[in-house]
Amino acid sequence: MIDLHLPWLELAIVLPLIGAFCVWRLRDVEKARKWCLFFTCAAFATCLGAWQDFILVHASVAGDPWSLSSAMLGWDFFIIDELNAPLLPLASLLYLLTVLATLRTKMRRFSFTWMLITEAIVLATLSCKQPWGVIALLALGAIPPYFELLARKKPTRVYVLHMVLFVALMVLGWSLVQWQASQPEHSPWIFAPLVVAILIRSGIAPLHCWMTDLFEHASFGTALLFTTPMLGAYAAVRLLLPIAPDSVMRIIGMMALFTALYAAGMALVQREARRFFCYVLLSHSALVLVGLDTVRPIGLTGALCVWLSVGLSLAGFGLTLRLLEARHGRLSLTGYHGLYEHTPLLAICFFLTGMASVGFPGTLGFLGTELLVEGAVASYPIVGVAVVLSAALNGIALVKAYFLLFTGTRHVSSVPLEVSRREKVAVLTLAALILGGGLYPQPGVASRHHAAIELLEERGVVFPDDPIHATAERQGDIHDAAAQKEWFME
Repeated sequence: MIDLHLPWLELAIVLPLIGAFCVWRLRDVEKARKWCLFFTCAAFATCLGAWQDFILVHASVAGDPWSLSSAMLGWDFFIIDELNAPLLPLASLLYLLTVLATLRTKMRRFSFTWMLITEAIVLATLSCKQPWGVIALLALGAIPPYFELLARKKPTRVYVLHMVLFVALMVLGWSLVQWQASQPEHSPWIFAPLVVAILIRSGIAPLHCWMTDLFEHASFGTALLFTTPMLGAYAAVRLLLPIAPDSVMRIIGMMALFTALYAAGMALVQREARRFFCYVLLSHSALVLVGLDTVRPIGLTGALCVWLSVGLSLAGFGLTLRLLEARHGRLSLTGYHGLYEHTPLLAICFFLTGMASVGFPGTLGFLGTELLVEGAVASYPIVGVAVVLSAALNGIALVKAYFLLFTGTRHVSSVPLEVSRREKVAVLTLAALILGGGLYPQPGVASRHHAAIELLEERGVVFPDDPIHATAERQGDIHDAAAQKEWFME
């Protein structure tokens, strides 16, 4: 394994932990926010440095030099590869923008200490490829929301039952896989506990009620940061995709497809903004698992592109709703609010991020959705039709919510509701990334295609006639096309 030039990964994990200790000692919430902003900026910079360093070393997998885990365990616990290289900056950016867009009205109800601890756990999870390490970190990451629910004196039974079941099934499932490791082929029934665990963590219907409960009772920021990195999909890619039979992946894909349609339909009839957002998130995150079912380069590339675009666009969409809640409290969708006149920038961001999540042309999600549909149609035509239908239903729900929140009446307020400078920075950053990724998608698609090829290689699947690979090789968009051609020839 090639080493990076600096220990970027361990720095990205340790810095938020140091920040959590520093913030925990502060009693002034404004100072706590400033220190939290500093450490989230530092974590984002190190994640970005790791990504750029990984590109420079031209390796399929790289690790930290002078790694503590390597010195203590004898192997690199934290690695960076084609799959997680862009996921690390994305996750750290979401935490940074959440802190940046936290208003004074939310500071006393939102724990910056737990947020920094959660960021360290999420970055460690995304940097880990070892199965038991992924399972342990996923279990550890389920603890902070529980303590927040306790601190807010909210019911915890639904969340605890689902998370305990999730962790128990993960441990049981991987133990069964290791027990049958000596067999030439794994029995599909061995993967049943792992499949159910991943369906729970991903919020796949009918195992999704914990997610609506979390959005109902936890702070919006905590629920947003716990769900938008899509760690359930990460567990599926690391634990199931390399070894699970096609029949197992097909079961996950079919249940995810049902969830995408069901959640899109539910988003149309919601009467409360938080639950509306939760169902939109459920519908879009399920599409990533649908793409894993295709087990083809074009479909898997589309799924990985959708992972990035949905993570960014729906995080921006959720932050916009959070900023509206900070000004107006919980928002209902039973009548018109007419908020455009007071916060036009938030209205624009709401519409832009919502349309990007459904793959509107010119946005980051457009090409990923197209690749996902094409891959799904190539495998199962009815799946492609269902993906398009779910995107259409989500688009209708988003437009309906926009009109209810921002038009239809005049909102009278005795206090100024203008967007602050920090909020403008967060909103404009998201807008630039969404539009920039839509107008210049080639680097992102090439990166996701590399990741898809490596995942299929781990699974033992080769498609030398893949159209994306052929086009990229002709245009020079994939930097090691010649090396991949030699591999295909062998």
